[in-house]
Amino acid sequence: MRRVLGWVLIAVALVLPVGLCALLFGLRRFSRLVRRDVRALLAQAARTREGVVVTEEMLQNLPEPVRRCLGYTGTVGKPFVNTVRLKQKGRMHPSAKGAWIPLEAEEYYSVQPPGFVWDATMYRGPLPIARGRDIYAGGKGRMLIKAGSLFIVVDDKGEEMDQGSMIRYLSEMIWFPTAFLGDNVSFEPINDESARVTLTDVNKSLSATMYFDEEGRFTDFVAKRYRTVLGGYELETWSTPTYEYGEHAGLKLPLRGGAVWKLPKGDLKYVDITITDLEYNIAR
Repeated sequence: MRRVLGWVLIAVALVLPVGLCALLFGLRRFSRLVRRDVRALLAQAARTREGVVVTEEMLQNLPEPVRRCLGYTGTVGKPFVNTVRLKQKGRMHPSAKGAWIPLEAEEYYSVQPPGFVWDATMYRGPLPIARGRDIYAGGKGRMLIKAGSLFIVVDDKGEEMDQGSMIRYLSEMIWFPTAFLGDNVSFEPINDESARVTLTDVNKSLSATMYFDEEGRFTDFVAKRYRTVLGGYELETWSTPTYEYGEHAGLKLPLRGGAVWKLPKGDLKYVDITITDLEYNIAR
């Protein structure tokens, strides 16, 4: 038994360094992939209205709750945003029965044309157990998740992913609200607390309902989005409520929020994130 135990310890001592090297190699390779996508995203970003400042007159044709929101955030008097970098910290879980998984993420955006690259690392304790990259560019979306940065767990693309990624982008524009004044965005009034927003990109248009409180704080975003299920996709109601406000880049913005599937069996909240850093008009 002692001899067997000795061989086991020797095997573990040999395998652990190999596994660690493989993990580090996978992390570097995944990081190179993300850097390539980020460079491409920022390179094609137009410097639309660079240096132009938002004025009250630019808000005149917007529904009242949207004007109220842009006023509350402090957008008036601020320059238009063309590119964005933000950092997130939070948790997510893949299913109703799954455990919450801590994550840290960095995300880059282009306003014109619309696009993003989301790079997330998921942890179990101090160990990075998975890397995820979600991307929307040129009207196309793609989600890639690798366990240990080595083995592909998810690699989704296609029309449903295109729709889902475009809706995600539209929901996250609240973090760079000057984008709502773009020529590719339109609004329809609903009532004093909500408005319908439509984003057009690559000859496709998608709409959602945005909700606001009396002060002008954005409270929720609700739309139809394709959800990945066993064997395919289902079009379900998707919501991104705001839980907490804070200040970044001189604006009052949603600081903490979630993502929720509004399913017939009940709500499934699967994301809870906090914005820890935000920067506008970053260098290419």
